[in-house]
Amino acid sequence: MIDHVRDLASVREATDRLIDAVSSWDNAALAQPSRLPGWTRGHVLAHLSRNADALVNVLQGLPMYKDAETRDADIEAGAGRPLDVQLADLRATADRFMALGEEPADWDRTVELRNGVTDSASRIPFRRWVEVALHHVDLGAGYELEDLPEEFVSREIDFLADRWSGLENVPNTVLRSEDGRTWTTGGDSGAVTVTGPAPDLLGWLAGRRDGAALTTAGGPLPELPAL
Repeated sequence: MIDHVRDLASVREATDRLIDAVSSWDNAALAQPSRLPGWTRGHVLAHLSRNADALVNVLQGLPMYKDAETRDADIEAGAGRPLDVQLADLRATADRFMALGEEPADWDRTVELRNGVTDSASRIPFRRWVEVALHHVDLGAGYELEDLPEEFVSREIDFLADRWSGLENVPNTVLRSEDGRTWTTGGDSGAVTVTGPAPDLLGWLAGRRDGAALTTAGGPLPELPAL
């Protein structure tokens, strides 16, 4: 069962961890490439700030973003800002999200995200945790998938496995971590088993790793749609 209060606490911890790491940088570090194609570290940080604003919109019943073009333009405009401005934005937007999340509300209500996607309001704090945690890894500054909390890794594999479930262009796939946990995704045809460390399974599902550390049985490593 989703516990939005507990997830909000995890969001705060993840945000503090990221800000503590970034606070030791200089402006030149922000201009370095991130692990996301075409984005600098500054792009990643600008995206995180705008995502916090967007999720505030979602919880308030407003459109997540005005439109895709505005979203992309806002990230581009914010990418080149100096470190002190980036940090101030990260802190302020994170505080707004946390403050709204702590207000009394109907957390069982359905909210709308991008592209017509809907979800329970209670899952929004976890979605924010995903943004902060995975993009911290994307910064390429020493924080890796293996450093993520075990609970987070397991829950995000749950989420992504469910996302690809039922897709006929993905073969029926059993995901098996080295500690014995299993997940199932894909369509009804085929039968592939993918085995490896849970962080590597997450990395493959989330498009952060190529799956080279994983082993397969029953067929090649499936090709997943882009997130």
